[in-house]
Amino acid sequence: MKTLDQLQFDNRFARLGDAFSTEVLPEPIAEPRLVVASPAAMALLDLDPAEAETQLFAEVFSGHKLWAEAEPRAMVYSGHQFGVYNPRLGDGRGLLLGEVLNDAGEHWDLHLKGAGQTPYSRMGDGRAVLRSSIREFLASEHLQALGIPTSRALCVTGSSTPVYRETRESGAMLLRLSPSHVRFGHFEYFYYTRQHEQLEALGRHVFECHFPQCLEQENPWAAFFREVLERNAELIALWQAYGFCHGVMNTDNMSILGITFDYGPYAFLDDFDANHICNHSDDSGRYSFSNQVPIAHWNLAALAQALTPFVEVEQLRETLNLFLPLYQAHYLDLMRRRLGFTSAAESDEALVQRLLQLMQGSAVDYSQFFRRLGEESPEQALHKLREDFVDLAGFDAWGADYQARAAIDGSDQEARRTRMHAVNPKYILRNYLAQRAIEAAQQGDYAEVRQLHAVLSRPFDEQPGMERFAERPPEWGKHLEISCSS
Repeated sequence: MKTLDQLQFDNRFARLGDAFSTEVLPEPIAEPRLVVASPAAMALLDLDPAEAETQLFAEVFSGHKLWAEAEPRAMVYSGHQFGVYNPRLGDGRGLLLGEVLNDAGEHWDLHLKGAGQTPYSRMGDGRAVLRSSIREFLASEHLQALGIPTSRALCVTGSSTPVYRETRESGAMLLRLSPSHVRFGHFEYFYYTRQHEQLEALGRHVFECHFPQCLEQENPWAAFFREVLERNAELIALWQAYGFCHGVMNTDNMSILGITFDYGPYAFLDDFDANHICNHSDDSGRYSFSNQVPIAHWNLAALAQALTPFVEVEQLRETLNLFLPLYQAHYLDLMRRRLGFTSAAESDEALVQRLLQLMQGSAVDYSQFFRRLGEESPEQALHKLREDFVDLAGFDAWGADYQARAAIDGSDQEARRTRMHAVNPKYILRNYLAQRAIEAAQQGDYAEVRQLHAVLSRPFDEQPGMERFAERPPEWGKHLEISCSS
């Protein structure tokens, strides 16, 4: 394991030059103090977990000190925001400090969020608040534990620096990790500004660093788009299967790697509602839970437009047509596993859809339903779950079909329980849990956020003594309004 001063940097994106990013130094926050750190994320850099307890750790990740090899850059990009093209966005409050090369030969971007103003801050202060930093930290590490591709979060550093949003809040910085921070919006920026030479250079960088297999194809650009589409089809299937709502699926928040990226007003479903809107600024419901599939398709079409200098339009359309079938295949496979099935049957899709229709309007807790379904035999579990549904006759009919379907696999209950508990979490990141941890942290008590992080890092395990984190939310906790403000 390494200390902070032993990290090795290889800043490949910075070498692309000033057309792609601007050199900016982070603005330190006052009186830095560690709020929470992720040992699992630190391991990606080969960092000794003990480093988190040092003063240097807080100083480096609060902008007070830098490695000599770091090259802080603010990236430029554009994107469609709520369907409207914004020609120039960029890192308005974040900096790519550099790329660390670990002992396994992997590159990891170190991206510091809340690092102060950049040329892309658009009249903003470039700061992040403790509230949003904790939310992104918890979500990044929890989704990873659930098996959902995501950027990672190394740590949150708090401070006494005041930041003004709807009210006065405390400033904080989050250190985010990812193999790449290139977004759909990077390609859109160079396409719409007619910088095709830079667009081609960006493509070469992406292919060489992240998609070397595409270079072996007749048209690397076409192969790249196919790869991005396939990854996003799988990602959105995971979101839908686990009830995750992103909230702001703008094209500048979509990663070329097919990972969950740029956490804002996200939420996991409590009571199942296909039309749930987690962002209180989303008046039209563009980014509602049920719209995440068509919006991902729309965003991929926007990326395809930016690739037209290098790929025939008809070929891009043919690839785009693969998205829904790929998504549906991934989603159905995930839902089969959540229901405990080990084989496939033609009736499975209808069985899943009937279940969701019964859940809609019945105030059925989405995550708890699947966990409880695997606790006992199908007959016993269904008898207990029945009381949560409004349409009892409909649920009984569904339950009879489910039991008949489960019997086809023929495994014993212990094997079924083990199998289902491995994919159905007992612990899920609910907004009310995050809110409680945030409120304690705002008073200087970081114990709750650290314990919540530890519990959510093992979401499928029983964890005796932690049952309070698995309870259904109180009524006030189901309807928290989360904004984009950070």
